[in-house]
Amino acid sequence: MTAAAAALPEVRPADPCRPPRRTGATRRTSRGYASGKDDYLRRLRKIEGQVRGLEKMVEADTWCPDVILQVASATRALQEVAVGMLNDHLRHCVSDAARNSEADGDQMLAEVAGTIRQVVRL
Repeated sequence: MTAAAAALPEVRPADPCRPPRRTGATRRTSRGYASGKDDYLRRLRKIEGQVRGLEKMVEADTWCPDVILQVASATRALQEVAVGMLNDHLRHCVSDAARNSEADGDQMLAEVAGTIRQVVRL
């Protein structure tokens, strides 16, 4: 092994149920929502289109209640994506952690509770 190769950090696959590390290279991993990823991407693209439509409505001086109704619709669609991802996280990551180790399960439940608190504040 060369000195340059020895200086490189070891690249380990990321744990799909842990947040990604902020430093260092990691291999891409599938997340709990991987099985529904295409559906999530499709829904997010629709929401993106809704938001572009909102921009056009404001540029066209559309009546306020009509704009507000569309904002509420886009917000609800984003909330549905968040709830779906949270459900996938519970079913995949949290249940795996609970099966594998009580300590990991407790940590995962604390993380989920924090996520729920953040979502509810919105």
